[in-house]
Amino acid sequence: MTDAARQLLDLLDIEQLEVDLFRGTGAGGETTMRIFGGHVIAQALMAAYRTVPDRACHSLHAYFIRPGDPKIPVIYQVDRARDGGSFTTRRVVAIQHGKQILNLSASFQVEEEGFDWQHEMPQVSGPDNWPDRPELRAAFAEKLPEKYRSDFLRERPIEIREVEPRDFMTPEKEGDRNYLWFRMGAAAGQNPVMQHALLAYASDMNLLGSSLRPHGLTWFQGKVMTASLDHAMWFHAPIRFDEWHLYALDAPFTGGARGFNRGMIYNQSGELVASVAQEGLLRPIKPKGES
Repeated sequence: MTDAARQLLDLLDIEQLEVDLFRGTGAGGETTMRIFGGHVIAQALMAAYRTVPDRACHSLHAYFIRPGDPKIPVIYQVDRARDGGSFTTRRVVAIQHGKQILNLSASFQVEEEGFDWQHEMPQVSGPDNWPDRPELRAAFAEKLPEKYRSDFLRERPIEIREVEPRDFMTPEKEGDRNYLWFRMGAAAGQNPVMQHALLAYASDMNLLGSSLRPHGLTWFQGKVMTASLDHAMWFHAPIRFDEWHLYALDAPFTGGARGFNRGMIYNQSGELVASVAQEGLLRPIKPKGES
């Protein structure tokens, strides 16, 4: 197990402070300047799960309110909104510096039988046909200022292979549909709750980037201010995140300095295991002196 993977598993093992009150590590994960959105979502989901011992989450809805500070822990307060015969609802508030940074609602359901149907998995070349994230970043790192390189190249817990990866600095304008394969080897043997938390963490990766593609933009050009505004996720089937999963992404709408993004997550057998939606800020950055 890599150090980065161990760190992610540790930060998702949140500490209970009191009844319905938990504390999670702020540092670690994908970013160092602020807390990665998937990090807070996954910890909030874990806090909710600590109060629901016998049911599986089928959906979550979160709003990002303030940027997270990685220098201090995050406090999670759980509200037991409802315990019903089939469904359980929880509301989680994430707090730093005495202020809310995220609100999350999650719904849990007893296992039931029902009708089965899904969209077929897109026909995409498998993960062995594409370079991994460290390989892509190593080739690009020398173009970055030296002070950013170590963080850019540091080890990450989730293995990612983008299908037809774009140029970081001079991308072409292209369609919003895009695909990536991802997995985390250290997820092997983890319980279903941790599998959900790990996939929730990873679901925030590359999602907002779909909105940038039709405009020929990436985060590295300094032309756009981005931030996740909200995040919704639905779990459809059991997860084994140590195996490769295809993340099929698109962005049906951009406007009003916002972009709307969707994702469908399939395992390699073609089973749709989760769906994701997110709206994000896409605010053009104007050159100095330009009104």
